[in-house]
Amino acid sequence: MNKIAVFGKPGSGKSTLSKNLASVTGIKLYPLDSIVYKSNGEMVDRKTYDSEHEKILSSDSWIIDGFGPMESFYNRLDAADTLIYIDLPYFFSYWFVTKRLLKGMFVKPEGWPEGSSVLKGTVQSYKTLRLCPKFWNESFMHKLETVSNGKILFVIQTIPELNGFVGANVK
Repeated sequence: MNKIAVFGKPGSGKSTLSKNLASVTGIKLYPLDSIVYKSNGEMVDRKTYDSEHEKILSSDSWIIDGFGPMESFYNRLDAADTLIYIDLPYFFSYWFVTKRLLKGMFVKPEGWPEGSSVLKGTVQSYKTLRLCPKFWNESFMHKLETVSNGKILFVIQTIPELNGFVGANVK
């Protein structure tokens, strides 16, 4: 476990799992939002994003949490030796996004891009969640099984699996 891609729907617990994984393994964490957004909350241009993303992928070890542009997502899956797909039921994703919004009224959510509106981010997360069944589906699972050949693949489908993942899978 040296190059770890953590991905799933908005509000699925990717950031929390990735942070815990980085803490236990000592592998540097790269939250994708910190690569996609400038410190003022605006998106970086695609060339800048691609350059930064490729630089990370070419390093010896990394944990990348998030999705990003489709092409970079598949490049990340190819470069990773460990794939962690968090596939919780939609109810939990909607609840976690809502919980992040409520908490974000008082405290900036951990890992949230500096200068980004929690409200705007929440609205975008809800919009993305509505579209997710078009991507996170049986067809994606078949692609993932093909892409994961020769790699370690974890598919987390319950809250207990999510909460116990690091303890159960990191020595």
